[in-house]
Amino acid sequence: MKKVVLLRHGESTWNRENRFTGWTDVDLSEKGVAEAARAGELLRKEGFLFGHAYTSYLKRAVKTLDVVLDKLDQDWIPVSKSWRLNEKHYGMLQGLNKRETAEKYGDEQVHIWRRSYDVAPAPLGEAELPRTESLSDTVARIMPYWKCEILPALAHHDAILVVAHGNSLRGIIKHLKGISDEAISEFNLPTAVPYVFEFDDGLNYVRDYFLGDPEEIAALMAAVADQGRK
Repeated sequence: MKKVVLLRHGESTWNRENRFTGWTDVDLSEKGVAEAARAGELLRKEGFLFGHAYTSYLKRAVKTLDVVLDKLDQDWIPVSKSWRLNEKHYGMLQGLNKRETAEKYGDEQVHIWRRSYDVAPAPLGEAELPRTESLSDTVARIMPYWKCEILPALAHHDAILVVAHGNSLRGIIKHLKGISDEAISEFNLPTAVPYVFEFDDGLNYVRDYFLGDPEEIAALMAAVADQGRK
């Protein structure tokens, strides 16, 4: 059985401050580094040996990958970076505190901006590209990379690691599990919890599961959902 492990980066400094981060290139917090180390130790305990790793160009994902590979003693494996794995661009929301935004615009509106499949926040000025994205836009830039680069590489390896962001990974998960546009808005991905997808030799999806304690993971997912409420 072939495996792809999807891993959201550890907590960033803006995650800690509950800000919309998007393409802003913020660093990991101390907690985020510890979360990445724990993920690496868990993957090592489970005996994962990766043939290739993929990540975005944003330092919170790159550093998470570095920590994980160090814990695995697999720093030598090839790594590919792509902007297509970057987080969803939050437009004018980038840098704003999620709870304060919810207090101003309401929980429902912030949930739409955070999780809706086809609604994007208001754009930034003309000089900054991209100016904003919905999850649908994010999926549109991710899926060619998944289909043309990551999935074909799995034919040559037993396991591949993808370290990216909450929304870019939700796009891949939506595709693999056939989640509807409406239902994906309720799926919350916690930081630095390995999410394993298994494929047969024909690269057909078979099953998926998180590594770790189910109750703890459920609590972490609920905490992510709660970030955008008043």
